[in-house]
Amino acid sequence: MINSFLKYLDFEKRSSKHTITAYTNDLHQFTDFLVQHYQSLAPEKADYQIIRTWIMELSQDEIVPRSINRKIACLRSFYKFLMARGKISMNPMLKIKSLKTKKQLPVFVAENSLETLLNLDIFSNDFFGIRDKFMLEMFYGTGIRLAELIGLTESSINIFDRTVRVLGKGNKERIIPIHHTLLEITSLYIHSKKHHFSDNLNPYLFVTDQGKQLYPMFVYRKVIHYLGLITKQEKRSPHVLRHTFATHLLNKGADLNAIKDLLGHTSLAATQVYTHNSLDKLKAIFEQAHPKA
Repeated sequence: MINSFLKYLDFEKRSSKHTITAYTNDLHQFTDFLVQHYQSLAPEKADYQIIRTWIMELSQDEIVPRSINRKIACLRSFYKFLMARGKISMNPMLKIKSLKTKKQLPVFVAENSLETLLNLDIFSNDFFGIRDKFMLEMFYGTGIRLAELIGLTESSINIFDRTVRVLGKGNKERIIPIHHTLLEITSLYIHSKKHHFSDNLNPYLFVTDQGKQLYPMFVYRKVIHYLGLITKQEKRSPHVLRHTFATHLLNKGADLNAIKDLLGHTSLAATQVYTHNSLDKLKAIFEQAHPKA
């Protein structure tokens, strides 16, 4: 039933490739546990006690709570699928609770530091330099996820409406406005790409040095390199630029619900974490409004 579940995630639920890969590994790890301790018991026959024992073993192996919680989420989805298909009569996950985790504030780059980076004379005027700067501008200007950036096509950009159409998690589409600076470098990049790869009909917006669709590690290396020029913080990733986008918007007074829609969050709770980063905005409001300030 594991293969059927993974097909369900892929073709019916339209889960991301990252989720499918993670859940595949989690279910194989759970199956290995059953083989080792329960005489190759089928996952469909595992009960609450068996699953709880596995979770305790993971904790004893010093797996971080966040990773364990993802495995719990995987099993919740798996056994819910089995219930819906009539393969089990009782859901063993009903009494399983997620582990408590430390709340980590999103890491972001200071506004002046990022402006310094984008204004530095470090990007060459050829296709490669224009692409690298365009990549950073797109992350910071729209707050899109890594997978969303990789999946953009040239038709995703509407120059006349100044928008970009993004296909997010669960194949949910959203439209994000493009500011004038991003619009300018978009036009410059597309022209440079067509000139550099005149015989390449690759529909993807961002391409590698060879004209192929970008892959995650390529993007990670670029972002880590460029952010390393202006910050010494450990976390330097495409997601840090997404956090930066949201935090800077909030600091400038943007409505939280609007930021939620721009980021493609399904609930406001996921967006509210950025309010903790807006200390500068809170100080300004305090100075302006409090009688004793």
